[in-house]
Amino acid sequence: MYAVILAGGGGTRLWPMSRPETPKPFLPLLGERSLLQLTVDRIVGHAELPLSDHDVWVVTDRRYAGLVREQLPEAPILIEPAGRNTAAAVALAALRIERDPDEVMLVLAADHHIEDGAAFRRVLAAGARVAEGAAAAALGIDAPLVTLGVRPDRPATDYGYLAPDARARARVGDVDAALLSGFEEKPSRDRATELLGDPGTSWNAGVFAWRRSAIREALDRYTGLVTLLDPVRDSDTGLASAYDVLKPLSVDRAVLEGAARDHRVAMVVLGGGWSDLGGWTAILTAIGAQGSGRVVSPGETAEAGPGDVVVDRIDGRLRAAAGPREIQSTSPVALLRGAAVSSAEIDTLLARVTEWEQRR
Repeated sequence: MYAVILAGGGGTRLWPMSRPETPKPFLPLLGERSLLQLTVDRIVGHAELPLSDHDVWVVTDRRYAGLVREQLPEAPILIEPAGRNTAAAVALAALRIERDPDEVMLVLAADHHIEDGAAFRRVLAAGARVAEGAAAAALGIDAPLVTLGVRPDRPATDYGYLAPDARARARVGDVDAALLSGFEEKPSRDRATELLGDPGTSWNAGVFAWRRSAIREALDRYTGLVTLLDPVRDSDTGLASAYDVLKPLSVDRAVLEGAARDHRVAMVVLGGGWSDLGGWTAILTAIGAQGSGRVVSPGETAEAGPGDVVVDRIDGRLRAAAGPREIQSTSPVALLRGAAVSSAEIDTLLARVTEWEQRR
């Protein structure tokens, strides 16, 4: 077993704290360690998963290779010429990382928050068993692609949903597994409420387990990525030219939707305690603060009330200010509704990130 961590950047929904040069995965949002470092800490050196530091690869855009080396000096790095979403990153990892074709590759994002690390590792281990085929017979599938689902606790409209096949379910240790019947991308509020009432439907966490040979075969079947990238995988100039023509696609859209229709995808389920930390609301929840938040884009106007907090950058430094005030800025600003009661937690977060930025 080995793991591939996708650290491609992003984090625009966390502006102005996250910036293009220092995106979300590399920031110390939940403590002194960055989200990328916490991701490695979560999977290496634990009894539930047989992973060492040398079994963990990081795939990143060339702009962030230096940040990865700073934070994970021992980690092997696979550098993409440019960010092209997760399908290209997974394809490059499947082609370039020389491991046994039957070995299980775990794929994780660099910027998720997991409350119960031990439970998460048990689910990953169960997913690896299903991917190996040992636990897949009960699902009627051989060497499936495995995706991790999370039990929803609210009708979220910013996550995709995984629909299991009620006729093909199994228990792998203490983990639920099922054959997947389909994906549903970011539903309406009414549809999300309906899905919440289905005890089997889960959020799509974007965490995967599969044999290297299985994902390579699936990439070949459902995309042109193997044909495009394999001949130039060891050439920097050839790879850059190939990436220039690539359309950014998620591995879910490029591979797993079609594979699910062909009954080749299984799901293992994490009970809860997962967040992709996709925006300010999720960050506030993770640090124990109240309120909800969004980014006010340059040129947009908004009003902060007396119970709100506004986060902006003044001379490059993060600053939090209480409302009321009118917002009209030439740079992104975060408006945190109802967060004034948690000013201490917000100030601690911004101070930690600012200190990290000053040390660089």
